[in-house]
Amino acid sequence: MKIERDGQTVFPVIVSNSSSLKSVNFFLLKEREMLYLIDAGMNDEACWNTLLHTLEVNNLSLSDLTGIILTHHHIDHVGLVDRIVSRHPIPVFVHKEAVPRLKREPAFLEKRADFFEKLYKEMGCGEAGEQQARFVREAIEKNKDNALQASLTPIEDDFLTSLSLRIIETPGHAPDQMALYDEKRGWLFGGDLLISHISSNALVEPDSSGNRMMTLVQHRNSMKKCLDLKMNIVFPGHGTLIENGESLIQNRLSRIDKKAGKFVSFIENGSATAAEIALRYYKNVYYDQFSLVMSEVIGHLDYLENRGHVAKIKVDGVWQYTIQP
Repeated sequence: MKIERDGQTVFPVIVSNSSSLKSVNFFLLKEREMLYLIDAGMNDEACWNTLLHTLEVNNLSLSDLTGIILTHHHIDHVGLVDRIVSRHPIPVFVHKEAVPRLKREPAFLEKRADFFEKLYKEMGCGEAGEQQARFVREAIEKNKDNALQASLTPIEDDFLTSLSLRIIETPGHAPDQMALYDEKRGWLFGGDLLISHISSNALVEPDSSGNRMMTLVQHRNSMKKCLDLKMNIVFPGHGTLIENGESLIQNRLSRIDKKAGKFVSFIENGSATAAEIALRYYKNVYYDQFSLVMSEVIGHLDYLENRGHVAKIKVDGVWQYTIQP
């Protein structure tokens, strides 16, 4: 499969799986003598073999690659980087916020562990929060060998002009997420900004200084920013290619408002903390997918607070939410 328009060609590398994501997608982008890989899948044989096969059937090889561009730092977008670069040394371009995460810098990871320990206490999560905070801290040592060995180059605003692309900062799902936009062709390489069959999670994370970001507010703003773009095709990190980007964004924005409204009703009926709201809405999923659930709830409470619909006050170290008159 390839998509061609006005001298530029995209070769999608799509690896199907049985998870809720349905597939892991990354893309070869060819323009003139340049061939860039946008994202790099998982570090497994399925992604590796599919990449090699896609190159081969299009009369290309690893040695034709000019560089790798990563939309964000998550493991399912960066997996093959070291494997590729060890065979064919090429530059790897990333958002500057991705560097401490991809390099697993100990000082940053310790700050991140402190962040989650404090966050879950403040949100009233009790033992479930303490358990997750321990998991985050233990992962520093457990996953130290997962740091990328390849040299990383923070991307500059003018770097992609030679590829008819421009960078659009789209934080929310990840602090470092960026989309790559080709205005002439209406192509958007969106990472996990938009996925056709599921809503992308706005994952609660600290910034490089250890401060909490309003990630759902960011994610919503990132989607709204893309409404101003001509989007003929969105190339997503998972699922099918998207040809109805504008309507999908409107649907996602509507779903955020609907869920936020549900949380308002919970607060009106006595659920005062983020953990209480999470348990009431998600029930046992709160325990099974704790970090995802808390990101959803905290994100929507931030959104409501940002819009002036709720306020919070700290009582015995825990944030209590109330409805604003």
